[in-house]
Amino acid sequence: MAAWSGLLRNTGQILSASKLIKPSQPLQNAVTRYMSGGHHRVFPLGPSRWHWHKTKDLLHFYTLIGVVPLSIAVFCINVFIGPATLKEIPEGYEPKHWEYYRHPISRWLARYVFPSDQQEYEKQMFFIWEEQEKQKLRKLENKIHNLMNERIDYQYYYYEPYTNAQYVRRQAQGEQDQQIYSQPFE
Repeated sequence: MAAWSGLLRNTGQILSASKLIKPSQPLQNAVTRYMSGGHHRVFPLGPSRWHWHKTKDLLHFYTLIGVVPLSIAVFCINVFIGPATLKEIPEGYEPKHWEYYRHPISRWLARYVFPSDQQEYEKQMFFIWEEQEKQKLRKLENKIHNLMNERIDYQYYYYEPYTNAQYVRRQAQGEQDQQIYSQPFE
């Protein structure tokens, strides 16, 4: 960029002097400007690091948006609420599953985020029951196939039950309509 601006500056000086430039004459007395120190400095060309800096800034920004409030919340919970203490359970009261945790954050997570052990147990029992039902159906299907092979029976899955009830109803409705419309008006 600096070379282009210098070239334009020199060209402007030449043209402002209202001299005609002949193509065979090279530009003479080109001004070269060096910054302080008197030695030649070069601007290194390279890829832009703008995206890297922007990503880094956004990462720090959003991390601080999350980390600072959470740190304040954890600090306040630890200072003002504190860990739970053991007490005698009143008669007839059954503690909830989240009341077994000592720290308030653990209790909150156990209550609102994670499923209880009883829920996990029920889900596992349902999964086992469902797999047993599938196993029973597979056994029954294999038994049907074996019986079909023994008796040289037709394949049941090609059988499509056919009922003509809808056609019978349409025919009956058509006959009723014809009887109504065939009667003369009085």
